[in-house]
Amino acid sequence: MVNASVRIIGVLLTLVTVLTGAPARAAEPEVRSAPTFDGTVTAIAYLAGTVYVGGSFTRASWDGRTYRRLRLAAFDARTGALLNWAPAADGPVRALAATGDDVFAAGGFHTVDGHRRDSLARISAVTAEVAGFSHDLDGTAYALAAGNGRLYLGGSFSAVDGREHRNLAAFDLATGLLDDGWAARTDDRVHTLAANGAEVYLGGAFHRVNGEKHTLRLAAVDAVTGDLDRYFRPRVTAEVNALTVDPSGIYTAGGGQGGRAVAYGFDGTVRWQRVFDGDAVAITRRHGVTYVGGHFDRACLTPRNGPQGSCLDGSLPRVKLAAITGEGTLTGWAPQANGVIGVRVLNADRTADALDAGGDFTTIDGSDRRRFARFSG
Repeated sequence: MVNASVRIIGVLLTLVTVLTGAPARAAEPEVRSAPTFDGTVTAIAYLAGTVYVGGSFTRASWDGRTYRRLRLAAFDARTGALLNWAPAADGPVRALAATGDDVFAAGGFHTVDGHRRDSLARISAVTAEVAGFSHDLDGTAYALAAGNGRLYLGGSFSAVDGREHRNLAAFDLATGLLDDGWAARTDDRVHTLAANGAEVYLGGAFHRVNGEKHTLRLAAVDAVTGDLDRYFRPRVTAEVNALTVDPSGIYTAGGGQGGRAVAYGFDGTVRWQRVFDGDAVAITRRHGVTYVGGHFDRACLTPRNGPQGSCLDGSLPRVKLAAITGEGTLTGWAPQANGVIGVRVLNADRTADALDAGGDFTTIDGSDRRRFARFSG
């Protein structure tokens, strides 16, 4: 009987592997309590047990009540309870970075709590007071990253404080001053940034970084000087919408004919890729698993796809969210987020051991999760 039971379990595990492309897992992330919002969520950051959220919303709901929150909000990472932290931005917040005692916000706003702030603001993580960090941006801000004593800014702009800085800039975190010594630049927009040790990784729609060829859409630059890392030479087939970096490599979410999640080594070689029938817009890593969000409804079984991203060799349903193992196979995790746009941002809260998703969805698996969902397990 023992041998028979073992054989039955083995058959069941094999069936799970065939159907999902991955070994059976003991547990997958499950939805937990968190606030919901009346407008799009596009940015998530963490600091000292608090989750900071940015977007285009004007109201946040928690525990049956609705509160005024003008494009910025915060909640307790342990309980999910909405906090009183509520600076008011007069335009959309597209990116957040939290470091030290501050939260940095970037986006399409012009004032925060009545203080003139052109697309970039520094806000106390505790009191929500707007700090004296004011710069003029000639263009649009899309991305932030903090590291090496600097705040890095990416977007589609030509100048900062009247000085030429094309789509990239850095600021000294101690003084708040623009760092003119960091000389990285691109010829087109930067959508996403990640600071990792001595380097800053950037992705977007650009063709050249620092005027150099072979830097299409994804590149790495020195965190202090902005000089191009010539060792990192990826070949990228479509615009990069988001990226994340961990000790195992660089992971990107992109568009094109359908969408792709791609894992690169630190020399730029492709380790694996997964193709979807719509754009991949968000990506993060948690416990060695890559989580992807976007506009897609299905994950292709092979890299081949056709018009409008249709999968040519079969597919599995993955509605706006998917998870991929370290070997590049799909896991069985398949929560369904509704809406056309779906998921715009993913981030992993390592302190609370949670995964957060934001976007335009209003339900997850049919349950009310307006524009924000927190998963754990």
